[in-house]
Amino acid sequence: MFTIVNCIFVYNCSMIERLKVILDYYNLTSSNFAEKIDVPRSSISHLLSGRNKPSLDFILKVDKAFEEVNLDWLLYGKGSFPKNKEDSTSPSLFTQPIKNKSQNEIRESEPTSKEHKVPADDLKTLIKVILLYSDGTFDEFEK
Repeated sequence: MFTIVNCIFVYNCSMIERLKVILDYYNLTSSNFAEKIDVPRSSISHLLSGRNKPSLDFILKVDKAFEEVNLDWLLYGKGSFPKNKEDSTSPSLFTQPIKNKSQNEIRESEPTSKEHKVPADDLKTLIKVILLYSDGTFDEFEK
């Protein structure tokens, strides 16, 4: 059995031990933790004692409430806690190639007044995303 401190570095500890690491990291009591993720206090008590196993709803509430929690770490003990930027499993818009639609696909799905002659096998990468808001402001995200 590993201690909570070792659980941060050794990945074969249980999910319950990883929940204890989260409580310790945020310096929360089980009651504070229950309030933060909006579950009954008895649920936390039953989980920490090993009586019950965490539900999917519970895990999603933990993931939503604590930004530093890496879901792979919480579920499987893989990755690290607190989350590193490299641990993010979400694909980046700037690193994923985008396959162009062929001319026929464009005509069928999106009527347009301009003729676009794009080879079907061409790959593009995204370099900038601009979000326009209704109040006239905008955000730009560049590679």
